[in-house]
Amino acid sequence: MEGKFIVFEGLDGSGSSTQIELLYDYLKKKGKKIHSTKEPTKNFIGVLIRQQLRKEWKSGQECLQLLFAADRAHHLEIEVLPLIREGVIVISDRYLFSTLAYGSLDLDFKWLKNINSSFKLPDLTIILKVPAEVCMERMKRSRPQLELFEEEEKLKKVWKNYEKVAESFDNIKIIDGNRKIEEVFEDVKKEVDKIL
Repeated sequence: MEGKFIVFEGLDGSGSSTQIELLYDYLKKKGKKIHSTKEPTKNFIGVLIRQQLRKEWKSGQECLQLLFAADRAHHLEIEVLPLIREGVIVISDRYLFSTLAYGSLDLDFKWLKNINSSFKLPDLTIILKVPAEVCMERMKRSRPQLELFEEEEKLKKVWKNYEKVAESFDNIKIIDGNRKIEEVFEDVKKEVDKIL
């Protein structure tokens, strides 16, 4: 039996890593085969992307988004799809919807959608909704330095793009992430239990 593909999205600082940890533990206790992953990956192309996000080198936005797509193709090929075929539930922290939300700050939404059009769509995508100013406060408290897209005005625009993404694809649920961690997780559990 095929596994499931669950993706978490949202602004940087929206709490997706915390919710993924909770979901991983919850499903493990239920006896499910589970694997957690993220994009950009830790593979060669993912490292190049992370270096650019940290402003260690620079390219045009087209180059950056093509690197994201290449990293995603490799990620699916060597990790995500083989595990799903083995019946594993794969949870990813970010996926192609990040490309659409962040990438379309500078590039055409349709072009970005097109270069990602052959990739598997998730069984469930949860977008955590947290105001940009709250995300900025969280990041300033927890990170030594901010990355390429981590500015309040940019994040406000990214959120509008996430709303556009939610209207453009199926199986996307927006959950209010600006609450206690446990309250957010109750809603996450409900959505995940529905697809399992």
